[in-house]
Amino acid sequence: MLTLRQLRYLDALARQRHFGRAAEECAVTQPALSMQIHELEEFLGGELVERCQGDAILTELGKQIAERAASILRDAHDLVDFAHHNGRLLTGILRLGVIPTLAPYLLPRVLPELQRRYPDLRPSLLEAQTKTLLNELTRGNVDLLLLALPVEKADVETLELFEDRFLLAAPASDPLPEQARVTPDDVRARNLILLGEGHCLREQALAFCPDALNDANTNFFATSLTTITQMVANGYGVTLLPEVAVDVEVRDDRIKLLRFCEPQPRRRVGLMWRRTSPCRADFIAFGQIVVEATAPPQPMRKDHAAPR
Repeated sequence: MLTLRQLRYLDALARQRHFGRAAEECAVTQPALSMQIHELEEFLGGELVERCQGDAILTELGKQIAERAASILRDAHDLVDFAHHNGRLLTGILRLGVIPTLAPYLLPRVLPELQRRYPDLRPSLLEAQTKTLLNELTRGNVDLLLLALPVEKADVETLELFEDRFLLAAPASDPLPEQARVTPDDVRARNLILLGEGHCLREQALAFCPDALNDANTNFFATSLTTITQMVANGYGVTLLPEVAVDVEVRDDRIKLLRFCEPQPRRRVGLMWRRTSPCRADFIAFGQIVVEATAPPQPMRKDHAAPR
């Protein structure tokens, strides 16, 4: 008899490619997982896995079965969500995926309000780059993504929440006056510090300044905005900083922030979920909290001044 447990074990094995790691993920012993995979092979009448000293290589049949198993597991999860929903918003577990250039800046604002309004909700968080989050959404391991849009992906729905402008963070000693409106040429004339490969913020910065990386300057690639802002503070170069990160990252008098000329560079921040999910109303309610938590502050007396 085919069981969801067997499919869950096969799905873990397909991702981990190792019996021990798959067993650990599923919180079972390795012999128990191996036995269930063997029973699944017998029931389906074909070998799914090549075994070699604990490593697991899926056969061609195994790969096709694993793809279908992942789809069945997603549908099963959505079915449970539908049954537990009972017309109440944001109850139970919400598995949320957030990109690293949003998580430390939005979640401290959003989570307390979320807990206050929906005390029966238990958020579960995965912070990862966009590519990883999309894979986890497809596999059914997360329910909702908070990320930069647009993202090309089939069978999903998206909801844009707000636009996040970029500012130029430069050393306080830089000759550009704080009241100046800067241009891409100002960026090209300086050492541009970016996040490493895989971060969507890196691609967005390069889309605005496509030829900013060249042999004439020294470029640094970091894994966090905190590292980058410290490098800026110490005079190593400049960076494009999302406005949503300013209050957290720029508390140093060695950094000044300058706005760009119109049209100012920006990114669109929004939500993404599987089109088959029955929790659309929950996700929209979550998005409303994000929008309220990121509402702009009172207008400054000098419109051209950058926020600190």
